[in-house]
Amino acid sequence: MVEVSVEGDRVVFEVNGWDKLWALRSRLEIPVAHIKGVHADPAPAMGWFQGIKLAGTNMPGIFRAGMFYQDHGIVFWDVHHPERTIVVELEHEHLKKLVVEVLDPEQTVRQIAAMITAPRG
Repeated sequence: MVEVSVEGDRVVFEVNGWDKLWALRSRLEIPVAHIKGVHADPAPAMGWFQGIKLAGTNMPGIFRAGMFYQDHGIVFWDVHHPERTIVVELEHEHLKKLVVEVLDPEQTVRQIAAMITAPRG
């Protein structure tokens, strides 16, 4: 699971527990200006043929963590429980998007969406 927090003009995605080992990452920091969208996705594509694993762990239909080449770009995954998944779409980053499990998808989507639509000054 991933905890989401805000540090200044960045959204921080902190990978928890053993997932750090499986995902080969413990933290991602993304500038708010590089987030172009966010939505909940209770049924992410986690089967056999949804992307090519670049680094990490993949147990199709059960668990996915790490970097995958998918949808013509690199996608970071950390999902055990698909019903708690959010997708964060990025621009101007080496990653195309983040597909991560969070404790409260609806609240996390609202939090990030409010940040990316807020006027910047």
